[in-house]
Amino acid sequence: MLTVRAPATSANLGSGFDVFGVALSRPADVVRVEKADRTTISVTGAGSQYIPEDPEKNTVGAVAEALDAPAHIQIDKGIRPASGLGSSAASAAAAAVALDELYDRGHSREELVPIAAKGEAVVSGDAHDDNVAPAILGGFTIATDSGVTCVDADVPLVACLPDIVVSTRDARRVVPDGAKVSQLVETVGNAATLTTGMHRNDPDLVGAGMYDSVVTPSRAELIDGYDDVRDAAFEAGATGVTISGAGPAVIAACHEGDRRAVGSAMLDAFADAGAEARVYTTRIGDGATVYRD
Repeated sequence: MLTVRAPATSANLGSGFDVFGVALSRPADVVRVEKADRTTISVTGAGSQYIPEDPEKNTVGAVAEALDAPAHIQIDKGIRPASGLGSSAASAAAAAVALDELYDRGHSREELVPIAAKGEAVVSGDAHDDNVAPAILGGFTIATDSGVTCVDADVPLVACLPDIVVSTRDARRVVPDGAKVSQLVETVGNAATLTTGMHRNDPDLVGAGMYDSVVTPSRAELIDGYDDVRDAAFEAGATGVTISGAGPAVIAACHEGDRRAVGSAMLDAFADAGAEARVYTTRIGDGATVYRD
């Protein structure tokens, strides 16, 4: 039996829609695998009652099929589904790493990214690498059609998850079909600023590069209290704030000493909007980790 821990992730980071992603040091999913004649799945943990155990409807079932690696698979969810923190990606990433190791398939971590993305497509409808890449590789990742670039960044972050559900499919439906040239120029500049900040481990540059005027405003309408939460985080010292993935989680970059104040301010703002929330004081962390039982 093998056990793999795969981290929560935050995709997009504002200016990097469907491209940027970061691994978070917490929370995480834990997946245990054991060789079997056919794949079976059991799920415990956060939101497990909403996750199908039928291999044809579960992210890890698709991964097991893609790797031709049937197994008894136990998923302990530390990441709530429909959170914007890469819940389905974490399970898929952990399963891909675990099953490849269990059956000695010999894939590199980079080669496992598109395999894990096939699993996430079961839930989201599309195979995107922006969450599974950091869940497997760790750090800050840039996923394009030509592959994934990974930066070993270290930036303090705060993720605040309200008790609101926003499905990935719904969040994709509200994405605008086009953008003005001025918005494209602005987004490219912000994405470049954020990437430079990741290379320098600079929370100020990372935060400045999070701003997005194309996708985020439309998705913000799906999250009650988002504007007030964003303003409260900035007042408490955040250097940048945006929606994490499809939402409803909100992600903020900040300096080390401001994480608690930023998290508290975000919690209070969601409470004022009538939503209970949970905050994770976290940072950019490692990818999937293998433990031998």
